[in-house]
Amino acid sequence: MSFKIYTKTGDAGQTSLFGGRRLPKSHLRIDAYGTVDELNSYVGLLRDAIENDAFRGVLKEIQNRLFTIGSNLAMDPAKNLDPPDIVDSDIELLENQIDEMEAELPPLKNFILPGGHTTVSFCHLARTVCRRAERLVVGLNLQEPVEPLLVRYLNRLSDYLFVLARKLGKDLGAEEVVWKPRK
Repeated sequence: MSFKIYTKTGDAGQTSLFGGRRLPKSHLRIDAYGTVDELNSYVGLLRDAIENDAFRGVLKEIQNRLFTIGSNLAMDPAKNLDPPDIVDSDIELLENQIDEMEAELPPLKNFILPGGHTTVSFCHLARTVCRRAERLVVGLNLQEPVEPLLVRYLNRLSDYLFVLARKLGKDLGAEEVVWKPRK
């Protein structure tokens, strides 16, 4: 059975949540899960740019968890649907990865500028989109309840992406450029 990708139901600027409720496409909930989708695309770009199979595997797992987060956010909270879940072990995976990478990196004593290598820059792009997604989900939580683990996961993911950028930079021989403010 095939279906058309276009339904024309969104032509007036509204979309449906899982559960049927229609919202304007500008609604904070739609913005939040749309930004998680954008983040997932950047993580895919980053995964494509990395040759290290271990990192690629972790990034694929992250992409799957981001799909879970997006699905959770796309559900009507007024309906008692059973959303896919993020669990503590998802966050622990990120923390363990951060700890392993940090053990191989010099201590961070200054702010650093994003860049140094295209792959490192992709990582920083993903990190900044992750921070935006986190801000949107936190804002949504002020209006409607959001599962707290979603916010914790996004927060830890941005930390992971920052440390991954540093680790990739080190492995690629890219210079870490320290931010030097004007006096």
